[in-house]
Amino acid sequence: MVANDRAATLAAQQATPSPDELARRVEQLKRERGAVVLAHYYTPAQTQALADYVGDSFYLARLAKTLECETIVLCGVSFMGESVKLLNPGRRVLMPAPEADCPMAHMVEKAEVDRIRATYDDVAVVAYVNTTAEVKTWADVCVTSSNALKVVRELPQRNIFFIPDANLGSFIARQVPEKNVILNMGCCPIHDVISLDEVRDLKAAHPAAEVLAHPECRPDVLAEADYIGSTKEIINRVAASDGSEFIVLTVAGVAAEIERLTPGQNKRVYFPATTPICPNMAKVKPERLLACLEDLSGEVALPECPEAAGAPLERMLELAAR
Repeated sequence: MVANDRAATLAAQQATPSPDELARRVEQLKRERGAVVLAHYYTPAQTQALADYVGDSFYLARLAKTLECETIVLCGVSFMGESVKLLNPGRRVLMPAPEADCPMAHMVEKAEVDRIRATYDDVAVVAYVNTTAEVKTWADVCVTSSNALKVVRELPQRNIFFIPDANLGSFIARQVPEKNVILNMGCCPIHDVISLDEVRDLKAAHPAAEVLAHPECRPDVLAEADYIGSTKEIINRVAASDGSEFIVLTVAGVAAEIERLTPGQNKRVYFPATTPICPNMAKVKPERLLACLEDLSGEVALPECPEAAGAPLERMLELAAR
């Protein structure tokens, strides 16, 4: 039995390509499949390194519409794959880890949306892009953390029902006092768990560090920040800064892009003691990307009611471009 176990382990090790061989094979398959690989900043650093483009959800959604390729491989979670498919219904969209989901994407009920619409005659339902395709059909427009403020300001309605993230919604509400922002009680479990005590401990340990926070964090945590911005905005802030120490309150996957943009600059980035890692994004490993390209697995089906689900995404792109 022991000999058989050792033989199986040896066979598995031999079947797993080295990082260099895996990267070579991925590049070869991208050419053969006419594929472009998109990766979110929250995926593992090794996966980001294999992608053609790395970005946040707004960048990837906008970019997807401009690509000329047969196949788009989306390294992220399910709502991202759905969004890319909705914006590119004629292209094959693949996901290396199709089971990777976002809990927040489900944190809103249709009955509550209907209740709000019945209560207010002048209301826009604004859905964070971190929602399922079905939830998008309930909305008037989608937003991301990088364009939510601009889009909400562009809307003619005074009443805004912001779904599903209460933390991002309250952050936007504080900046648009002319609007009545109604919140839904959803959240990102990874950002919401970042505690005030952890942030204050970090500030005490690194008093010279600038504190940068994602607006999916709780309001008491955001109050401790020197800068609040989307994932991309946080990365750009660190890269452009003359400073050398930063407390970053978002998913730790951003460290790879910060390092790529600041070679040799010795930027020191500190994350909370409970390291913010998205377990679903972590599923999108390089081996899964290779397997996806090899057998064209993980294809994303066009969601039901594609016009109703895609319209809020299209309106987001329109309003954000103004």
